[in-house]
Amino acid sequence: MHFLRVAAAVFACVAITATAAPLTRAEIAELCGNAEDSAHCGRLIEEAQLKRLPSLARRDGSSLVVTLYPSGTTTFTDSDDVVNGRSYSLWNYLDGVNAVVLYTTTGDATTFTLLQRTTDRRTELPSEPTLSPDRQHLVTADVCPTRCVNEIAVWRISRDGVRKDLVWSPPATWKDAAATWKDADTLSIEYSEGAASGAILQRKLSDTDWKRAVP
Repeated sequence: MHFLRVAAAVFACVAITATAAPLTRAEIAELCGNAEDSAHCGRLIEEAQLKRLPSLARRDGSSLVVTLYPSGTTTFTDSDDVVNGRSYSLWNYLDGVNAVVLYTTTGDATTFTLLQRTTDRRTELPSEPTLSPDRQHLVTADVCPTRCVNEIAVWRISRDGVRKDLVWSPPATWKDAAATWKDADTLSIEYSEGAASGAILQRKLSDTDWKRAVP
């Protein structure tokens, strides 16, 4: 019986890894083109991801039930509070670190929640995280004209949780930015400034103008 439980857990993990794939910008735009609001967009994304990742999570009314590893589940339940109502939607699965990314809305604000499946630890992130090739870090880019912290942040991943490690504030003239990894030590940041868009800036984690995040 013990062997069967272990085999089932391993199979579930392999199945998730085999089908995990982030949605492209084009897919997100198509899914959310007629969404009523951010929360509705999240649900439309979730519907598509649940089909790709059927063994990872399930929707039960206002609750999203996510499987933990190697066993158990954890539940995220929406709140209908008229002022600070909160919703959770499955967004992505980071198989490299066995973590689930949830799209989270609170009122008009949107964030992302990272769930580490082996420990049930949860970390709120300001934007969608991107995993480094060496699986040691995440990067987030929270840049916009209003209601953003206007920073590129590198987060260190450990079994004990995820913590902000490095922070860099781009010029105030930037209107938008997205960060990806060129390699384990280099970020590629695409940004919009003024009337121009699509400019690329590369930054090393060893650059001296990074600031250490306050613990």
